[in-house]
Amino acid sequence: MQAATPNDPYAALMALIKARHAELSPQFQAGARYLADHPDEVAVSSMRSIAARAQVQSAALVRLAQQLGFAGWPELKAIFVERLRAGPAGYAAKADALAGKEGDLVTEVFTVQQRNLAATESANHAALDGAAKLLQAAPRVHVAGFRAAHPIAYTLHYLYRLLRPSVQLLSGQGGTLEMDLRALQAGEAVVVVSFAPYSSEALLVAQAARQAGCRLIAISDSAMSPLALQADASIVIAVDSPSFFPSIVAGVAAVESLVELLVARAGPDAVTAIGAAENQLRALGAYAKTPNDVN
Repeated sequence: MQAATPNDPYAALMALIKARHAELSPQFQAGARYLADHPDEVAVSSMRSIAARAQVQSAALVRLAQQLGFAGWPELKAIFVERLRAGPAGYAAKADALAGKEGDLVTEVFTVQQRNLAATESANHAALDGAAKLLQAAPRVHVAGFRAAHPIAYTLHYLYRLLRPSVQLLSGQGGTLEMDLRALQAGEAVVVVSFAPYSSEALLVAQAARQAGCRLIAISDSAMSPLALQADASIVIAVDSPSFFPSIVAGVAAVESLVELLVARAGPDAVTAIGAAENQLRALGAYAKTPNDVN
């Protein structure tokens, strides 16, 4: 997870932008939003091209940099350049480093997962409670997560649907994601899961949710992620791994905790719904019978 520390100037800058956003002029807000949403482009593009994409004047980016405490645009851009240089290695590079590695790899993986769980748990008590309140109040709930984030989204969808059958998974199966997004209505809740490198589909769902007037809940790897910056509620999960692929362990634990809170809030109604679902699944033959089954 990222944190705004003196050793992490990019995260500190994002925290400053988020804190100052409401007091900025509309031009500065548009520029700041583009900086937060497209950090890689800021690092490699000219100020003029960034201004054009953000639909602001080039001079506005210079003044924005000064408003944020920088001498000018080059000093602000340097933060994004350094972030890109220090960015995480790709999957192939990590796999190359792992190949031939010796030592107790199993212990290393489990140790990192324990740290991920502890960090995610300590950072999200209030966030999980806030997300549960939004979901409980919403007339309908949609869940989305793609590629590596899909198992987290599917776990939430599967568990939550046991007590709330109307929960929808926005999977885009068969290339129909745009059709799925047409069903979003104002006041509904949309949970989107993604972590770096962020799925373009996840960002599309988040954008469609905001445009439709939905409440957006982000589950991502940073409070400054493109999802978290536009969300009504943000759950930050640790995805560190000594292997070549981001970990989903803490993300699965977070959504299990979220469902636990939802069951507790729903009370007897949740118990009745879960019991009905369980009985129906057994009647339909979903579970194999074993000698330990209670008749």
